[in-house]
Amino acid sequence: MATALPSHTYLMIRKLESQISLTAVEKQALQALPVQTQDVKSNQDIVKMGEQPTHCCLLLEGFSCVYKLTLEGKRQIMSLHIPGDMPDLQSLHLKVIDINIASLSPCKLGFIKHEDLHLLFERHPRLTAAFWHETLVDASIFREWLLNVGQREGYSRIAHIICELMLRLKAVGLVENSTFYMPITQAELADATGMTPVHVNRVLQALRNDGLIKINRRKITIPNWQKLQEAGEFDPLYLHLKNQ
Repeated sequence: MATALPSHTYLMIRKLESQISLTAVEKQALQALPVQTQDVKSNQDIVKMGEQPTHCCLLLEGFSCVYKLTLEGKRQIMSLHIPGDMPDLQSLHLKVIDINIASLSPCKLGFIKHEDLHLLFERHPRLTAAFWHETLVDASIFREWLLNVGQREGYSRIAHIICELMLRLKAVGLVENSTFYMPITQAELADATGMTPVHVNRVLQALRNDGLIKINRRKITIPNWQKLQEAGEFDPLYLHLKNQ
């Protein structure tokens, strides 16, 4: 691992500011956090259930997921994570982590010591509230995913996830002309939606044939945002973004 530049916290700051307002002093404090970087390949475990992390993981580049396994080894992806996310923020207060976190694409990670985060919060109490707000939004997303997998039809499930990723990526400046990078395989989408890869393939074809999405390699373009929202029964309230 090598010590990273303060700019590595840029997307984290941008994400926090999509939900709440930060002062210049608070942003400077976040930029000054010591961050250690590490590159990982696709499909690598970053954190494993049962571990006792001493750092929080900040996703700098790439996509990752939180998942759990059944005794038979079947995987359920419980959330998708994009640059600027800290998927194991709960490890600050939970001694033993109860989830697995894995890369879905080549990723650059930033690790921040728990002690440095605790010191940050002591010096800047409003940042404690900001990160607490972050964990509450994560919980809101988990609730929406439970509804998505448990009650929506396959067509709506996939449309909903695409809508969510669009807004979350847009909040950190990673959407251009309604197009964004989505390095997620059909098998991974199946694990995230409780569907089979064959069913996911058919749904993606249907969304494309209906003119709701365009797929070019690993990039997705949304030609008609309103119709995609309707298809996914998507209400962005649960993301708690300031401008929504």
